[in-house]
Amino acid sequence: MFAFLLADYWFAFTFFQLEFHTLNSSRSAYQSITFKPDFFNVYTIFGAQVKFSVLVKAVSAILRTPIQSIDHLRVQLPDPEASKVQWTLECNNGMRKACSITCNIEPDIQHLTLDRNGFPSNFIVRPHDLNRLLANFQSSLQEITIIATEITSSPADAASEIGGKAVELRNINPTKDNDSSLHTQLWIDPAEEFVLYNHVGDPVDITFGVKELKAFVSICESCEVDIHLYFEKAGEPILMAPKIGLSDSSGSNFDATLVLATMLISQLRDENASEEPQ
Repeated sequence: MFAFLLADYWFAFTFFQLEFHTLNSSRSAYQSITFKPDFFNVYTIFGAQVKFSVLVKAVSAILRTPIQSIDHLRVQLPDPEASKVQWTLECNNGMRKACSITCNIEPDIQHLTLDRNGFPSNFIVRPHDLNRLLANFQSSLQEITIIATEITSSPADAASEIGGKAVELRNINPTKDNDSSLHTQLWIDPAEEFVLYNHVGDPVDITFGVKELKAFVSICESCEVDIHLYFEKAGEPILMAPKIGLSDSSGSNFDATLVLATMLISQLRDENASEEPQ
């Protein structure tokens, strides 16, 4: 789940939950996943809290075994002062794969707290639908821009060039004058493509990394849940979370959050400036 961030993998165990956290080296992407004890077959800790960190690359190497061939995974820290975490894969064919990973038992765990209700704009989309929309862009695309406008039922808007569609996806960067890459603009009707769409007021845009977005889409698709995206404007972070049940994570034994930095420069501002008379 975290391999694309290529950073430390922080574990924090309490009686109430297990938290995974990771932050990439450029500090532009942060992800956390929380599991309740009843998510696991067995969940045991010693003391009020146990925490340690390991390298994501080391964990990814263990989990390369196809999931269809795994019966269960056991992770064990022998004692609070242990320097290695024991990982054991019990396979369906009777094979056992064991590995000890060096860990830091005094990690500097980074916590990022954002109130999802504090974002003025948000939408919910099914992973399959978002993958279909992203397929319109080059596979080598590194950044994508989402432009959100207010939905209007005005006849004049309905007859406009883009048919009154309130959301645009694009990979055009007006700051790159000599950009020779393929430029794509995709206008979207939220009523057709999204489960829910909320945006009121002036148009806003956010530009962020596609690789991290696709990785999170893959997580939500494997969990068979929709994706909830929260955002404000250019330069402010975008938050993604799985949409579970009637309210996010309500009654669920797990939750996840991905927070990505966005570009400071607004493409809308640049466009408006270019349209002003000289």
